[in-house]
Amino acid sequence: MDKDQFHRINRVLGDQTRFEILERLAGAGEMACARLAEELPVSQATISHHLKELDSAGLLESRREGKFAFFKLKRSVWKEYQAEMRRRLNPSKGSRIS
Repeated sequence: MDKDQFHRINRVLGDQTRFEILERLAGAGEMACARLAEELPVSQATISHHLKELDSAGLLESRREGKFAFFKLKRSVWKEYQAEMRRRLNPSKGSRIS
């Protein structure tokens, strides 16, 4: 994972609502934007904004079915992010946080 993507993911995960969306997608596998809006105390427009941010960080896959958009976590990117986080925070490897 390159440095820019790592920092984009860190930035988007700093928002509580985006983190909640990511948690729900990780648990559900795939969810419609409308369903996320039903489950979270924010408007569908706000959910769409947060989904766009998560997608721009490379964390989501999406598909359209008619007028509905469905999203799921890109588990391969999430695993790369976790590995990079471990690498950067592992003091025995002499890594520094950049």
